[in-house]
Amino acid sequence: MAAQKGKDVLLKLGNGDGPPETFATVGGLRTTALNFNSQSVDVTDVESAGQWRELLAGTGVKSASISGSGVFKDGASDASVRQAFFDQTHDNWQIVIPDFGTVEGAFQIRELQYAGSHDGEATFTLSLESAGALSFTAL
Repeated sequence: MAAQKGKDVLLKLGNGDGPPETFATVGGLRTTALNFNSQSVDVTDVESAGQWRELLAGTGVKSASISGSGVFKDGASDASVRQAFFDQTHDNWQIVIPDFGTVEGAFQIRELQYAGSHDGEATFTLSLESAGALSFTAL
C-alpha cells in the first residue's frame, strides 16, 4: 500500500434516517486517529508452560476510539455534532480510510472542544468511543 494523505481520512456522521442511512462529512479534519483495542482474558495457571502467560482466544471486550481536529464544514454539521454531545446519543459514524476501507458503527462523543485565535479560524477537537458492534468494509 502506498503512502496516503492524512487529509483524505474522513469522519462522517449519520443522519438517523434510513435504512439505508446517509452520512455527511462533519468538517475538514487536519488530524485524525483511529484506535482499536481488545482486552485479553488471562487463563494462566500453575501448569502453564514455563509460567508464560496464556490468553483465552476469541474472548475479551473490543472497543474503538476516534479522535480528530479540524474546522467544521458548516453551521449544520457543527449543530449536529454539538447536539449529539449534549444528548449523549449513540449515533452511527463512518471513518473512511483511503485505500483501506470504512469502519462504521455506533459511537458516543466523549469530548468536544472548540478553540481559535484572534487571527485564525475556529477549530474543534472531537473524541468518540464505540458504543456497539462495528463493521469494516474493505475498499
